[in-house]
Parts: sequence; C-alpha cells; structure tokens
Amino acid sequence: MANVIVRIPTPLRSYTGGAEQVSVPGGTVGEVLQALNEIHAGIGERLLEANGQLRNFVNLFVNSHNVRTLDGLNTPVADGDILAIVPAVAGGKLL
Repeated sequence: MANVIVRIPTPLRSYTGGAEQVSVPGGTVGEVLQALNEIHAGIGERLLEANGQLRNFVNLFVNSHNVRTLDGLNTPVADGDILAIVPAVAGGKLL
C-alpha cells in the first residue's frame, strides 16, 4: 500500500489540526479518502456524498491530473503521489 501526501485546503484544516498536508496510506484515491476520514474524522463527509461518490464541488488531483478525467475514486496511487483537494471556486460549501 502506498503512502500518499494529501494537500488539505484551508477550509478543511480544522479536521487535520491545522495541517496543510498529511500522509495517508491507500492503493486508490477512494482508499486514501477512506483512510483520511479514519485518521481525521468528519473530513470524509465534506468530500463525499452519502452514496460514496465525490461531491460535485470538490475536485481531486493526483499529481496535477484531475481524477474525474482518470478513473475517479478508483484511480490508482503510488508511493509519494500527491493528492490535492481543491474546492470549486464557485458553488458548493465545504463547511
């Protein structure tokens, strides 16, 4: 299982104790998000719908590639990859 660096946007840093980035294990983007929520409770519901799908106003990038253009939450990740959480500029609410 890979260790992925997750970059946390300012509105979600209260869930990570103020950390700008955290290291999280996982083999896919979905696994990383699940582990992120286990480590930092509550952050997952800000990113995912109740059905487990990515919220419309949240963008995820693996090494600058939008996961929506890859394999979504099933996008594989490798050791040292960077997963950036980027809230949409207009619309939606993370808090």
